[in-house]
Amino acid sequence: MKRSELRETIFKLLFMAQFNSPAEMPEQLKLYFESLEQGREDALYAKGPTEADEAYMKEKYDRILEKLPEIDGILNETATGWKTSRMSKVDLTILRLAVYEVKYDEEVPVSVAINEAVEIAKRFGGGESASFINGILGKIAKEAEGTE
Repeated sequence: MKRSELRETIFKLLFMAQFNSPAEMPEQLKLYFESLEQGREDALYAKGPTEADEAYMKEKYDRILEKLPEIDGILNETATGWKTSRMSKVDLTILRLAVYEVKYDEEVPVSVAINEAVEIAKRFGGGESASFINGILGKIAKEAEGTE
């Protein structure tokens, strides 16, 4: 799978985590990966996730969950007039993934993390999601540049 597909799948896993208990998530992850494999088998030329892809997505998902309190703190400090409790679940999930990539994932360039987040917002978010996410991530990126 391409990196953008992996990222979109991680977004979906994080989104699911908001509606399932931590105890339910291992089974949900298993079912989701099985559905990906089945869906790819049904498509004529599509290639499903490899074991390495699944391991990468699971590891990144787990790392993001570990950092959620810190990520939400960053979002609450940065999003003027918006707390994470008021954000749409889609926007919040996109922001959590992108903030993780900006702050903690050295393999992902900041510009790529922001661009990919905006693209996911265009696909899954509301009418204002892309600009909302771009604005917040732009502030976070500027602050990160100032501290490095």
